[in-house]
Amino acid sequence: MSDDRRLEVLRAIVQDYVATHEPVGSRALVERHQLGVSSATIRNDMAALEEEGYITQPHTSAGRVPTDKGYRLFVDRLSEVKALSGAERRAIETFLTGAVDVDDVVQRSVKVLAQLTNQVAIVQYPSLTRSTVRHVEVVALERARVLLVVITSSGRVEQRIVELVETPTDQLLADLRARLVGATLGQRLPEAALRLADLIETFAPNDRPIVTSIVTTLTHVFGNERSDERIAVGGTANLARFGTDFDTAIKPVLEALEEQVVLLKLLGEATTDPTVRIGAETGNESFTGTAVVSSTYGGLDSLATLGTLGPTRMDYPATMAAVGAVARYVGRIVADG
Repeated sequence: MSDDRRLEVLRAIVQDYVATHEPVGSRALVERHQLGVSSATIRNDMAALEEEGYITQPHTSAGRVPTDKGYRLFVDRLSEVKALSGAERRAIETFLTGAVDVDDVVQRSVKVLAQLTNQVAIVQYPSLTRSTVRHVEVVALERARVLLVVITSSGRVEQRIVELVETPTDQLLADLRARLVGATLGQRLPEAALRLADLIETFAPNDRPIVTSIVTTLTHVFGNERSDERIAVGGTANLARFGTDFDTAIKPVLEALEEQVVLLKLLGEATTDPTVRIGAETGNESFTGTAVVSSTYGGLDSLATLGTLGPTRMDYPATMAAVGAVARYVGRIVADG
């Protein structure tokens, strides 16, 4: 579309429909927007937009509503994303900066994103396989037990209690701790797990049963299930707010929220700038009336994705602003570890 006025008409229709959930007529556009033309001219523009598939008439004698194609053009031609208010920015910062570890960051992110957008929030855990080992600690406990603590570059903290065949000496634990740190510090987790394989044989035969138990547990921690396949979901109750927006899509949406693989696919290959997928663009043809706004967060060691799921009749500028802001805040927290 090269006609700027028709684009303005489409933008006005989207804004009014999002605000009112009522089909938009030419008279309403004249009254609410300074378009500088008559109702007859706007009707002609709306007829052209309808013919080109950007808007549709849901009922005879009714106004028009945007189609997925219309929403797509609206998003693509956004000149700017609505800025968050100072209160919203402070709320994000205050809510997230109190997090104690990555699990806490993810759970807080889901809550604040759902609250800001009044949509379903989805946050992917940062990848462990791309993280490196920042610290390994072995702490003696009572009755032949030790506590293993692993801290990664993504800020994730893993703890395991290991039951040993006998109580280790302080000297053995100090020696083992030093060798574990030397073998794994700064290594990516898969490589760190491989470097542990030959460590057992470097200890005296009498010490190997204890060392084997600790090294085996640590290897399991390093090779644990990929954290970036884990998803946190919040704001599911917001689905009830959408009413008729999800008349035909509520069942597949609810089913998707129970399947992490589907959610990962919905988040898709996002970028650092919020990515918007509308209707069939989500990769699920049954998601009619559904849109997903997503963005990556974190650095190369912890790249992951977060976003929101809601009706196509959403406030795209505000949603994109919220998703982008939360992604930036979370990324800084994860990077700082």
